[in-house]
Amino acid sequence: MLAQEIIRIKRDGGTLSDAQIQSFVAGLVDHGWSEGQAAAMAMAIFLRGLSAGETVALTRAMTHSGEVLRWPAADWHGPVLDKHSTGGVGDKVSLMLAPILAACGAIVPMISGRGLGHTGGTLDKFDSIPGYQTAPSVDTLRSALRAAGCAIIGQTAALAPADRRLYAIRDVTATVESIPLITASILSKKLAAGLQGLVMDVKCGNGAFADTPEMALALAHSIVRVANGAGLPTRALVTDMNQVLGHAAGNAVEVLEAVHYLRGERRAPRLHEVTRRLCAEALQIGGLATDEPAALARVDAVLTSGAALERFARMVAALGGPADFCERPAHYLSAAPLRRAVPALRDGWVQAKATRDIGLAVVELGGGRRRATDHIDHRVGFSDLLSIGQPVRRGQPLAVVHAAGEDAAAQAAATLQCCIVIGDAPPAPQPLLLARITEEDTR
Repeated sequence: MLAQEIIRIKRDGGTLSDAQIQSFVAGLVDHGWSEGQAAAMAMAIFLRGLSAGETVALTRAMTHSGEVLRWPAADWHGPVLDKHSTGGVGDKVSLMLAPILAACGAIVPMISGRGLGHTGGTLDKFDSIPGYQTAPSVDTLRSALRAAGCAIIGQTAALAPADRRLYAIRDVTATVESIPLITASILSKKLAAGLQGLVMDVKCGNGAFADTPEMALALAHSIVRVANGAGLPTRALVTDMNQVLGHAAGNAVEVLEAVHYLRGERRAPRLHEVTRRLCAEALQIGGLATDEPAALARVDAVLTSGAALERFARMVAALGGPADFCERPAHYLSAAPLRRAVPALRDGWVQAKATRDIGLAVVELGGGRRRATDHIDHRVGFSDLLSIGQPVRRGQPLAVVHAAGEDAAAQAAATLQCCIVIGDAPPAPQPLLLARITEEDTR
């Protein structure tokens, strides 16, 4: 099929056939479509959109553009489950969720990504653990899953290669913000991982890609509709991202917070709630719990017993990290040369946060990338961040900044002081869970 004819049909608002979509995806993989043609197609989709049927077809074609993992029931005793987040600041839920689900009897081959813009990346967090392999062979992945029940790794070259090329094109052609293309990108990788159930965490707020409820709901409905249409049972929670999730934002500082969480030493209430709720949804999808109360009880049990912590420790060791990492995380995680308290400038209550700007401050410290080739300083970031609604006195720390030098620390502290609004009265409580979307909601 001629690429220009397929582009013309979508440019003019027509509906593409499955064969035309498959031709487009094949051209991405074998480079039968030029960069210009692929860019024109991405723009046509961005402007004209895709129907639900077209999005399902694109997702399936991208899934099968490379290897699709299989998990035969005879060899793997448990449902193959996963969770995906659309990204936020301080979002470390995956680090706890994967071992919790594994301790409850699931198999969790979690394909994660790196930071994008102001949002942190799960793989960047694991890169702060010495020896941990985020790009193992498939044999090592399977070995880790047998040892721990979970493995958090990156996308291999063999999984959904069409998505890798199309995303790179979208990134430089201002076509990233397309709900059908976002949907196909996320789900093609998840379907290629051979999942049997998925729970989505669609972030909404000033620290999220979807900054309005309307956009977040549209994306959640699209992902749930297309995933179920492609044969992957999926539910979505829309959760608040108008403040940093948890006490830390960075890489090593977030890993340390996750270990403290699993050890039961410190659990930020909002982080704990969203982790429990996402785990509960996944357990119900996978048939490991009959309803939400039963699912939450299982989550609490594996946290209390230490079983989830044990699974995390096994995963780290199986993927090349220290065997005693969970016993001595501070020994293995590199610390920034400077740690400075960021003082509040007045008395009051924390009213609001410019969460996206806090994420960008982490990038400025060196904890994220301006360009894909940038080196990340895993030591830097913020810890001990106050949450919205907490009282504060002038001079009391709003957070602790971890920096490589005095100038960087001073700049980050000044930025954070501008990002946190302090008012004279406590703010009205804001819900963490904004919506829950199931397959029935998309019909």
